Amino acid sequence: MKSKKIFLGEFQKNQAGAIYQKHRIFASFMGHKKLIKFQAIDGYPNVLQYPKDVKGKWNEVFKNHNPITLELACGKGEYSVNLGREHKDLNYIGVDIKGNRIYTGAKTALNENLQNVAFLRAQIGQITSYFDPGEVSEIWIIFPDPFLKKGKEKNRLTHPRFLHQYQQLLKPGSRINLKTDSKELYEFTLETISGQECSLHENIADVYGQGKASGPLAIQTFYEKMHLEEGRTIYFLSFSLPSKGITMPERFARHEQTIDRG
Repeated sequence: MKSKKIFLGEFQKNQAGAIYQKHRIFASFMGHKKLIKFQAIDGYPNVLQYPKDVKGKWNEVFKNHNPITLELACGKGEYSVNLGREHKDLNYIGVDIKGNRIYTGAKTALNENLQNVAFLRAQIGQITSYFDPGEVSEIWIIFPDPFLKKGKEKNRLTHPRFLHQYQQLLKPGSRINLKTDSKELYEFTLETISGQECSLHENIADVYGQGKASGPLAIQTFYEKMHLEEGRTIYFLSFSLPSKGITMPERFARHEQTIDRG
């Protein structure tokens, strides 16, 4: 019995070592793939990474004065690319911090010669550094991280601190569109819309169940397809910000004032 235990111990040890080595090889391979993508977007003319001189000059980037729509936390940029195909008279910018995700949409846009689609690699929390007031006509927020852990609500892209930033770059009356599979984020956003006295244009509690998956809502991202396979409900909200401005929670307002004085 003792020798059997020793054998099993050695077997488990060897098995664990093999699994570890397999994961190391996989991680190395994935890291290499990411590196290739980062190197690729460095040379892509439709990707701007932390640009310092683009604010107020997007008409020069696109070589036209067409309205600009942002896709925030765009991931692979499915909405920017698909909307860009459909509306050549509008400009689309996918915004994300992760360059390896931007790569997919940027490559597709280049291959299809979509000159009205570009990508901005930047922190969304610093979005006002890249656009002048009134330079943006619409915002899409597609399946963002709902930040469900306690105390993380401030990171939700429909939190007042983000709405305050969007208001600084949107034309008055412009729409913000949210598509999500998170009931918590959907309800949080509804409460924020009401509390901030925003204008609610569309409220769809079940896009597919209510037969509303048409037009832009028919576009399915990589994650949306996964959610649908899992039987999850897809929610949609479209709203515009109040002309009086967004009321910032006090601690965030103090932070903004500190930045302005700095």
